[in-house]
Amino acid sequence: MKLVGIVGSIAADSYNRKLMLYMANRFNNVADIEVLSIKDVPMFNEDDDQTNSMAVQYLKHRIENADGVIMATPEHNHTTTAALKSTIEWLSYKIHPLADKPVLVIGASYFTQGSSRAQLDLREILEAPGVNALVMPGNEFLLGNVREAFDEQDNLKDQATVKRLNDLLVQFTKWVTVLKALKGPEAPDAWKNEDLTASGKTDTTIEGVEMDDPKWVQKAAAKTHAAVGSDYVQLDSGVLTVDQINWLLKSIPAELTYVDENNQFIYYNHKNPATKMWAKRRPDQTGLPLSEVHPDIRNVHDHVKQVIHTLRTGKQDLFQLAEPVDKKNVKWVVNNYQAMHDEAGNFRGVNEIVLDFWPIVEKYLAMTGQKLVDDPANQVDTGASASVKADATPSPAPSVPAADTGASASVSADEQPAPSTPAPSATPSVDTGASASVDDDAPLPEIDTTASASVND
Repeated sequence: MKLVGIVGSIAADSYNRKLMLYMANRFNNVADIEVLSIKDVPMFNEDDDQTNSMAVQYLKHRIENADGVIMATPEHNHTTTAALKSTIEWLSYKIHPLADKPVLVIGASYFTQGSSRAQLDLREILEAPGVNALVMPGNEFLLGNVREAFDEQDNLKDQATVKRLNDLLVQFTKWVTVLKALKGPEAPDAWKNEDLTASGKTDTTIEGVEMDDPKWVQKAAAKTHAAVGSDYVQLDSGVLTVDQINWLLKSIPAELTYVDENNQFIYYNHKNPATKMWAKRRPDQTGLPLSEVHPDIRNVHDHVKQVIHTLRTGKQDLFQLAEPVDKKNVKWVVNNYQAMHDEAGNFRGVNEIVLDFWPIVEKYLAMTGQKLVDDPANQVDTGASASVKADATPSPAPSVPAADTGASASVSADEQPAPSTPAPSATPSVDTGASASVDDDAPLPEIDTTASASVND
């Protein structure tokens, strides 16, 4: 179960933060708890609307993607902190990520009452109209005399306290599960809430540069003092210069596109002009929201929303669509839309990988001396997608000449079929029988979120 822990203190040395971090580390077998900070959230002021600020939007997205929330509050003058109250104001002013979200309230204080009055105050705030959080009733965790509660490694000393905290967390996860079951399945039209205009913010959003600026890359790099050229970058499995990373990405025999979790198009491995790409991209499009990258014709935006929503919510991690599906021994371009996640499992955007598989198949046939033959028992579906259901057998192409093991799989330029122009970003909930190429007058297929699909940009 995915939970977020919000610490109601912005102090550099906070016992409530120690408590939350202890829970995240000690009870990771019960739930995955991501500890969030509110130190960058501005004080609430209706005259200076900061709803779209990075700090507020970051909390919004984290809360929305979590199954439940744990809030740890200190006690200031018999109430919760001004910082936490202000944060909740932003999260209930124009956006409402806490609405119907299960919340567990805990707290620690220097004295014996263990923030009991602050917890009562916080419960009333969370249950107020406009916030509408579902605060777990009848359960409290009041950690008093907190100066003596932790050892030098920031672990709770008293094992009875540890057990009580573990039991409370187990009870909360059960309560979250029950609430989820009562809520029932997601509304069929929940995908309509996908914001293709990228009007929100994430922790990686580059502010101060207009998204439609044709020099977005250069200005964003200057704004962030981005590493360039021979500057080194430490990666998970290596240390490369920026130049080396560019060379590596451009050499990959596929077209890569990165759309972040805010639905902003922020990168592609630019190596060919748009006219020579399967999924056409231009450098001046980088930085644009998806609503501008994809023209809103033939319900394209609806299909894009459906695919991204399905990836964002984890219903599927991959959509695939291929073209052409009614020809044999020619290009077989597959659009793969892959959900990306960070180390904590949070959705961080979509990577579109476009690849022509036919040269790979052709090379395999040449090297092994095998050939493709028709299967008389299989009925060819000319609208079939490259994604095939488990009980279906893909229809083989007709036989090819015997292989010359010394021959290259590549075909001369005169023999290769010209790349077809991809359909304008058609996205998906595609029926597994849909082709990636769409005629201008043809409607896009209805979305089936159980089907494999892809957006053809």
